[in-house]
Amino acid sequence: MDLPDDLPVRHVLPRTASLSPAGRLAVGGCELRALAAAHGTPLYVFDEDDFRGTAREFRREFGARWPDASVLYAAKAWLSLPLAAIVAEEGLGMDVVSGGELAVARAAAFPADRLAFHGNNKSAAELAAALDGEPVGRVVVDNFHELALLDRLARERGARQPVLLRLSPSVDPHTHAKTTTGVLDSKFGFAIATGDAERAVAMALAADGLDARGLHVHLGSPIFELEPYETACEVVCAFAAEMRDRHGFAFREFSPGGGFALAYTRDQHPPAIADYAERLARALDAALDAHGLERPSLHVEPGRSLVGRAMVAVYEVGARKEIPGVRTYVSLDGGMADNIRPAMYGSAYEALSADRPLATAEETVTLAGKYCESGDILVRDAAVPRLEAGELVAIPASGAYNLAMASVYNMAPRPPVVAVRDGESRLLQRRETVADLIARDVV
Repeated sequence: MDLPDDLPVRHVLPRTASLSPAGRLAVGGCELRALAAAHGTPLYVFDEDDFRGTAREFRREFGARWPDASVLYAAKAWLSLPLAAIVAEEGLGMDVVSGGELAVARAAAFPADRLAFHGNNKSAAELAAALDGEPVGRVVVDNFHELALLDRLARERGARQPVLLRLSPSVDPHTHAKTTTGVLDSKFGFAIATGDAERAVAMALAADGLDARGLHVHLGSPIFELEPYETACEVVCAFAAEMRDRHGFAFREFSPGGGFALAYTRDQHPPAIADYAERLARALDAALDAHGLERPSLHVEPGRSLVGRAMVAVYEVGARKEIPGVRTYVSLDGGMADNIRPAMYGSAYEALSADRPLATAEETVTLAGKYCESGDILVRDAAVPRLEAGELVAIPASGAYNLAMASVYNMAPRPPVVAVRDGESRLLQRRETVADLIARDVV
């Protein structure tokens, strides 16, 4: 059964969300209650059709507006071997930010030429891993230390590694301070304002082991406004024209990064992918024309906006604490160990009963986690029916950064991920065990 179109949280749930014959919440044709019975809770349910559909939408919308456009999944949002395979099947590239993420991509036989390697402090070992075997398509160079190190490593291998230089363009994306990366006071990138960006261009052009192909910026995330991308296009193109005139720099590739927003709550309505693509393409064309530059290839890097809506976290209700006139706490069997975002960023989520998704809200409660921190709150002031012990709660838009930032705080095993599609389910990641937790200990 379809969910009502006027359900306030419909646009936050995965696209295939529906009602089971029993009236419970289902995703990909699989009832969440049945999945929890099979795999336990906490449980993350991955809507494969939602992810694939969004991936195709990104490729379609950007490709329609920029002939030489590519979409790279920002793997830091969440990565696993099966997901890497899906990303490859959908024709996307992937950007990785660590030796670990690179190793997962290699293990999944992800096409190396479609990999971009980011990070503000890549080690010599990590850069060597990117160069050895089949080299990654691009290394996004973040600082002078890395520029010199990568040049040396490439020359030692008789190679010339294609690179993009990451710039700090001093553009404020008006998002959370902890996820703002394109301003001057940031650990990321070569600042244009200080002259470091120009020095980096000159050094890269003189480096025999590097092929300086273009420029990269990432303003932050999530960005609900379109104007910061437009400003970044003008700033970067103006800089590229100066570098052409002063150093002979050829601006062949440009990445405005990602940061495209995701709706976490009923009141959030981010721009459509088509809107991001249209405004970005128009702004880039205008800036190129204004500065007499040829069209570079365009690379965009969605992460949160690609995988976020595709996952639902499922928890079981446990204890209840009522403080008259103050607050009612309803405790769930997960929390900050599998989703640190509310504690770290103050992130807001929706919540609904997976067993009674259409039930009328009867009370406002705070959904608390089970971990030994007062800040372990998953959803504050959730309007829900009266939740009873044993009932299941679904928290949508849980695909991005929840599991990627998960910990084993209080020695809690990390939850499994189950993919659903066309009424079938398959395990993508098993639940961590206590044996896993103690396997690293040396006695």
